[in-house]
Amino acid sequence: MNVPPGWRATNLGALGRYLNGRGFKKSEWRESGRPIIRIQNLTGSGASFNYYQGDVEDRYVARHGDLLVSWAATLGAYIWSGPEAVVNQHIFKVESNIDRRFHKYLLDYKLADLMRHTHGSRMVHITRGRFDSEPVCVPSDLREQRRIVEILEDHLSRLDAADSELARVRVRLDALQSSALSGARGGDLVPLAEVSEIQGGIQKQPRRAPRTNHFPFLRVANVTSTGLDLREVHRVELFNDELTRLRLQRGDLLVVEGNGSASQIGRAATWDGSLEDCVHQNHLIRVRPNAKVLPAYLEAVWNSPESRRQLTSLASSSSGLHTLSVSKLKQLRIPLPSVDEQRSRLSRVEDIRSGRARISATLEQAKVRSSRLRRAVLASAFEGTLTGRHTDDDLIDETAFLEGAHHGG
Repeated sequence: MNVPPGWRATNLGALGRYLNGRGFKKSEWRESGRPIIRIQNLTGSGASFNYYQGDVEDRYVARHGDLLVSWAATLGAYIWSGPEAVVNQHIFKVESNIDRRFHKYLLDYKLADLMRHTHGSRMVHITRGRFDSEPVCVPSDLREQRRIVEILEDHLSRLDAADSELARVRVRLDALQSSALSGARGGDLVPLAEVSEIQGGIQKQPRRAPRTNHFPFLRVANVTSTGLDLREVHRVELFNDELTRLRLQRGDLLVVEGNGSASQIGRAATWDGSLEDCVHQNHLIRVRPNAKVLPAYLEAVWNSPESRRQLTSLASSSSGLHTLSVSKLKQLRIPLPSVDEQRSRLSRVEDIRSGRARISATLEQAKVRSSRLRRAVLASAFEGTLTGRHTDDDLIDETAFLEGAHHGG
């Protein structure tokens, strides 16, 4: 590790006191009191809080402006901006020995490194010893730490603005597609059961390594809001007439039966026939259109905002669960023009979708570049090479380019 002049080599553990949160039991949760900060409250994956009404040691109390670190499941550093709260386990409250904002950005940089070198993308955990021993270097002068933070935040604010614009473009693309899907609807309403065969799937569980009679088996995870995802297809053993009864045909619409979120219920994608002798699980409902309806038209109408509202209404229940069934789908009515009119209406949908796909690919490239630039900014900051002059941009671009080359993109 190169130590810039005026900096000192140390490790994360020496930069402050990292106070682990308290394990709050469900029996201690209340409807009011001080919020219990859990990892999902920091990451944004869950905004609702549980509350605690008892007394706790001050080490477990977080106040506005405190630095918090999530060190399990999701690694990240956060400045707490909420009211006085209590800190749950697997979160450190940090008492910094250096500038707090510098500490926060340094943790962002180092935790991203640890994340990339930790096996298992869904659940990440680092030991306290691994965390404390992570080598870093920091400016010895507090004023230099603050100067670097000001330069760093100037660069990051421009990246934040660019990312916000990318997000706005995605929203506009989604709105344009929704409008096109609404425009595809036409004709009199007819019961779905009159223009299709509706059937559930097989209730068997797929096996990791089936020995005989195994076939591709689609699950809910394979049906996404943007189409089929066949990167991970399990296999299932079938016997007797099971394959004959359940084999998918090109043009079948696969509908998600149930989900904890109303926004996800009923999402659907058309089977493209890319895998031979493929079947599906019972949490997917197969809608097989007859000659009166084109598969592409059925999918477009299905994913239109109007049908989405109908499906949400059909799926709702007093228990809070959202489920569809074969009998519920038979109640659905869809607009049905002539086949020729269906083809005509699909023309605009396909134009919009192809344009959206091209722009989405460009946006994804921009997102990757933004991520690399963000990391390059942090790398430059903590290698002591940010100056606050226009030459920083060239240095950051070069660092981002080298990282892209290193990762094959």
